[in-house]
Amino acid sequence: MVSMVGTETRREAGSLSVADAERLAEIMQALASPVRLRILSALSVQPSTVTDLSEQLHIGQTTTSNHLRLLRHLSLVIGTRDGRHIHYSLFDDHVSELLEEAIGHLEHLPGGG
Repeated sequence: MVSMVGTETRREAGSLSVADAERLAEIMQALASPVRLRILSALSVQPSTVTDLSEQLHIGQTTTSNHLRLLRHLSLVIGTRDGRHIHYSLFDDHVSELLEEAIGHLEHLPGGG
């Protein structure tokens, strides 16, 4: 059950609405791509353009742009226009924390870290 308190949303422990579960599943599916995870990891270090990310990650600009479009649609990244260039960065600290937690979890897996 979700209750509104000011501008914050609180959830009772263990409850997740159907709509929230569907939205979260969509985000988790986006995070299931190694390329998108590498893009988010690079953006956790510094904002970057499509060109910068393409060169850093050794993937094509079209591929990078397509992945960024999905990440932007899911509010995982934002783009800030600077003339002809768009500098992408993580949407907020929650995305950074989610990524850090997922990476940290690797150390706890058998054969990890």
